[in-house]
Amino acid sequence: VQLQAFGGGLVQAGGSLRLSCIGSGRSFKNYAVAWFRQGPGQEREFVAGITFSGSMTYYGDSVKGRFTISRDNAENTAYLQMNDLKQEDTAVYYCASDLRFMLATLRFASSYTYWGQGTLVTVSS
Repeated sequence: VQLQAFGGGLVQAGGSLRLSCIGSGRSFKNYAVAWFRQGPGQEREFVAGITFSGSMTYYGDSVKGRFTISRDNAENTAYLQMNDLKQEDTAVYYCASDLRFMLATLRFASSYTYWGQGTLVTVSS
């Protein structure tokens, strides 16, 4: 499956953005999707994940209550709604996908085979 991430940009602290991850190629609806981010000089961090059906979602501690992951399999698209953005949310955001989705490993970047190109989110003060 090929992934393309869109929707990044410059936003003021407290604002909102919605990222989109469009899948193509193989059957997107069979793949779990996750969002990761990587800030300057930082390691890639798990942000959120969603099962292939959308029935279960998981979040990193730093974004719980502010970010929401969802998907529309009819549109081959996953979303990351980001509210109450903070300067520390500034990063390149990547979507990732894999057929396997295990609770013990979903937060590790190495668990995902397919990656989008990344989209930059910059939060200003």
